[in-house]
Amino acid sequence: MIKGKLKLPPLNNRIRKVFPDRLGSLVSGFEGIIKGVRIRGSVWEVEMGEELEPIPPNAVGFGRERDADDVYIEEDVVDTRVRIGPNKDAAAATPVLVLKSIVEEEKRSDFEYELSQREINLEKLQRIASTGIPDGGSLRATTWKLLLGYLPSSHELWEKELKASRQKYANLKEELLQNPSAYTWKKDIESSSALQQEDSDADGRLTRQEISQEDHPLSLGKANLWQKYFQLTEMVEQIDRDLLRTHPDIPFFSGESSFSRKNREAMKNILLLFAKLNPAIRYVQGMNEILATIYYVFSTDTDKENAANAEADSFFCFVRILSDSVDHFCQQLDNSSGGILSTLSRLSDLLKVHDRELWHHLEFTTKVKPQYYGFRWITLLLTQEFDFQSIFRIWDTLLSNPFGVQDMLLRICCAMLLCVKAKLLSGDFVANLKLLQHYPEDINIEYLLQVAQDISPDTSFYCLSL
Repeated sequence: MIKGKLKLPPLNNRIRKVFPDRLGSLVSGFEGIIKGVRIRGSVWEVEMGEELEPIPPNAVGFGRERDADDVYIEEDVVDTRVRIGPNKDAAAATPVLVLKSIVEEEKRSDFEYELSQREINLEKLQRIASTGIPDGGSLRATTWKLLLGYLPSSHELWEKELKASRQKYANLKEELLQNPSAYTWKKDIESSSALQQEDSDADGRLTRQEISQEDHPLSLGKANLWQKYFQLTEMVEQIDRDLLRTHPDIPFFSGESSFSRKNREAMKNILLLFAKLNPAIRYVQGMNEILATIYYVFSTDTDKENAANAEADSFFCFVRILSDSVDHFCQQLDNSSGGILSTLSRLSDLLKVHDRELWHHLEFTTKVKPQYYGFRWITLLLTQEFDFQSIFRIWDTLLSNPFGVQDMLLRICCAMLLCVKAKLLSGDFVANLKLLQHYPEDINIEYLLQVAQDISPDTSFYCLSL
């Protein structure tokens, strides 16, 4: 065990122990334990010639006898030799895990504090959310609702706004998703009740309601409810097929359990309602992937009331996310300023500004145009390029960008190209196309997002419409 004060002699090189970059500078928990040691950014630096105070027993795992396999520095040794045993990885992992725990707890505390304020500071919330929202609890669901403008910044208005929005969704479902026979039956009941009330003093005969030509199932009139219902059937079948293919490896969405069927039914209602309210766009394959991310986060909220209303909340947030890129789903607008081709062109320009060599290699040498890989990246908000957990982390940054979702999305797409630059420069058309259509799974998400943050935003075009 280390006894007394240990004075480290000046050395030519500092002893450094490197921790992951994403730990940042949130390591204040160690300051009360280790004095004379400075933790700066991602590097633990020891200034030589300074004295270290004794470490209390049992602090950070040091309250035990030293084993032969431990990493240690001998007392009174002037040279720089450090003995490293065979279990150095296991020994090094302990402080890293401790630091991770400290960072997560501090970040969670920051979020809980911000979300408990009477008036939410959205700028500050955006800033801390861009570094990642802790998993579990209600933090991510509540933060996303705030970032999307679904919840007002005034905490006192949350209950009122949520109640109104959820009732509005229920009314829309009843009006637009009701089977025509149920609608006709309800209308007849209301009409019969009124007539019977009027004739209550008559001879007791009941009036039979006739089905009008307009409401008959075989009528070909454009205003006929049944014709609209039959036209919707094909879309319903497409949505059902897509939902069955949504994250087939996750029981929340897949399988025939009552739980997964309930989730798919709720998502189908959202997509159908969106299609009926937006006849120019309707449903486009891939919307299910975007919705799945939102619906999962809201459904797994630990607040039971919020989880029970995940369908309504997901609908309004889904609409808000698509409002920033709705033209991407309309083929007639592909060549417009807000269309997908224009957006792909901006991605190419962004790469050209930040890495002309890579841009020239893709555009002219291998002729791998953004249309071959960027179309799916952009329209589906990267939901098909990374694992489900990584998508949550990426969306934390997407939704917290003050310049809008699409601005940060293009910067992340550009960063994805920069992070595999070496492979792209050495590849031909086939190799590069395969690489970008099946993006590497081992990419460091935190590093990727940091590269994206360092790319200058284009503030001339994008602004999240809320």
